[in-house]
Amino acid sequence: MTADDRLIVALDVPNLLDGGQIVDKLGDSVSFYKIGLGMLTGGGLALANELKQRGKRVFLDMKFFDIGATVEKAVAGIAQYDLDFLTVHGDPHVVKAAIAGRGNSNTKILAVTILTSLDRTDLDKSLIKAGDIHDLVVERARNAFIAGADGVIASPQEAAMIRALPEANGKLIVTPGVRPAGAALGDQKRVATPASAIKDGADHIVIGRPIWQADDPKAAAEAVIAELKTI
Repeated sequence: MTADDRLIVALDVPNLLDGGQIVDKLGDSVSFYKIGLGMLTGGGLALANELKQRGKRVFLDMKFFDIGATVEKAVAGIAQYDLDFLTVHGDPHVVKAAIAGRGNSNTKILAVTILTSLDRTDLDKSLIKAGDIHDLVVERARNAFIAGADGVIASPQEAAMIRALPEANGKLIVTPGVRPAGAALGDQKRVATPASAIKDGADHIVIGRPIWQADDPKAAAEAVIAELKTI
């Protein structure tokens, strides 16, 4: 089955050896991969370079958050690898610094709104202002777009509301927290199926464990792709 760029497989494993084994199992069925912070000290950037050399697309999920000058320098360092997506937290000063650090690179800066593993109780414990979590996500998305973000990271439950924003015109919406029907939720709390996420306005969906922990990872990926092709 032909790969579909709308599916991003999250390589949420400790090191490049484990990640490389997953990539080999998936073969030509997957063209886009996410490498997160958990693999950074386990050769994540080396694997990212290898994947680019193999013609894959790469989403580096670092979720940078710091003072502007530090974020700008960190993004400038990443930009030299010519990766496809890079995440930073959606605070406007962080987004602006990341855009400055990117320079002329083609790397898209995606702003994290509110993590899909969090709910209102978690936000209360973190002293995040009161309000419906979906409304807060949309507000953070709007502010990130205004600050210059190329796209946002949000749960599929907020995709339609974000897509309806005038500021979202021409912007990317990438949704983790996507689970095929019947899959375990794991640590995700605001979830949806692959087809519903895309129908609601997501450009890309991120799926990790339900694919690479499956008995047949390639078949699991192809089942998701088959679902996407029905849209």
